[in-house]
Amino acid sequence: MTLSIELNQIAIELNGRQVLRDVNLSIESGEFIAIIGASGGGKSTLLRVIAGLLKPRAGTLKVSSQPAFVFQDYRLLPWRTVLKNVNLPREVQGKGMDPLEALKLVGMEQYKDLYPAQLSGGMRARVAVSRALAQDSEIILMDEPFAALDALVRERFNAELKRLHRKNRRTILFVTHSIREAVYLADRVVVMKDGTIADIIDTKLEGRVSAYTDGIEARLRELLGEGNSTLLSTTPVQRKVRLEGWLALLALAVFLVGWHFLSFTQNAFSLPGPLKVLAELQTAWGELSGQMLLTLRTTLYGIVFGLLMGILLGYPLGRFPMLERIFSPFLVASQSTPIIAIAPLLIIWLGFGTAPAIVATTLTAFYPIMIATMTGVREVENTYHEYFDTLDASFWQRLRLLEAPGSLPVMLGGLKLTASLALIGAVVWEFVSNAPGLGAAINQARAYYNTPRMFAAILLLTALGAGLYALVTVLERVVLRYRRKSK
Repeated sequence: MTLSIELNQIAIELNGRQVLRDVNLSIESGEFIAIIGASGGGKSTLLRVIAGLLKPRAGTLKVSSQPAFVFQDYRLLPWRTVLKNVNLPREVQGKGMDPLEALKLVGMEQYKDLYPAQLSGGMRARVAVSRALAQDSEIILMDEPFAALDALVRERFNAELKRLHRKNRRTILFVTHSIREAVYLADRVVVMKDGTIADIIDTKLEGRVSAYTDGIEARLRELLGEGNSTLLSTTPVQRKVRLEGWLALLALAVFLVGWHFLSFTQNAFSLPGPLKVLAELQTAWGELSGQMLLTLRTTLYGIVFGLLMGILLGYPLGRFPMLERIFSPFLVASQSTPIIAIAPLLIIWLGFGTAPAIVATTLTAFYPIMIATMTGVREVENTYHEYFDTLDASFWQRLRLLEAPGSLPVMLGGLKLTASLALIGAVVWEFVSNAPGLGAAINQARAYYNTPRMFAAILLLTALGAGLYALVTVLERVVLRYRRKSK
């Protein structure tokens, strides 16, 4: 007899309450064990002890291999496709079953390119089971994986799980509240009560044949047919997008028409009309376009370095709240000081040129992405971290596969504000230092009382800001396509 799991006198306390006490259990390799009992009886805690997520206060535990865990809420990463979710254990551990082969075992290979949000609850359950099968472990722990499914789908999944167990002969510990499910599936049923094992019942196939096939239940099941999981609707709604586009164009047209007629009520110096501004833009295009490119270059430097600075500061502050409490007063103070106030100091320290311009735009731009990184890291749910614990993921694997993609939606939102602030920082620097760029062009036009030239430069600044925002929006749509497909 080869033992997969052996527990001797296991005891554990949580929040000062004894959850498990004197738990003794030996499980042979290839056994299917159902664990049943009232809520709060210690069933899920026992699985977490076996998985290594909780350390017992007393007793000894022997496990033949790191178990694969199927959680009740499945814990599929929303930014990864079905295939990539199933492949995650092999990415982390460097070994395991081919993910496509694992999906074939549960009949989900045709949905390999979908995202979890596009799947029904039953399909997510199949993917979670497939991911556990793909993990290189002879032990699978299942914490009520079918609890949220309707009765017909649950019965079918029970039959499929039973078939998979016969085929793969993995050791399975299956927590359930259903007596019928426990009797139908398990070789032995462990009954837990008040944190200890009250009894272990060997089914010896007793009751399995008749549990789903006799009497009125069988007749009702025949009338209802076979339960199955369904795919959620993924048809995109295009009409709303088109309507929003037309409304944006209409708003722009109303603004231009309003500006045109308002210019007639003012003198030409204080408010030139849009046609005069466009004429001035055409006349001075060669000069203004070159200055716009200089401003764009400084802005892009600010975005890149602000992004790096924000991430490098935001990640440790998000992971370790104590660091935030220590350094946040200094960071807030840095943002309370306008860049125009420290620009003269930058000129004294760094002179005129590219270096002080980069420093000015970086200091203006880094704060939003830093806050977004902090928030994004903290919004990655602890349940996902717990799943990565079951894989023994390293710090870098957790950062690359979980924290970075999990915090990306918030960080991209911060990047939009960072791009806008970098542009503002570049223009402010040009105002103060008179360095070439659109800021200097506005200064020069003001000195010569050339209002149409000022408006033309401002128009280019507006177009530059809108273009940067649109670029980040496109990046967001590409990177976060899983969100768009799930709507």
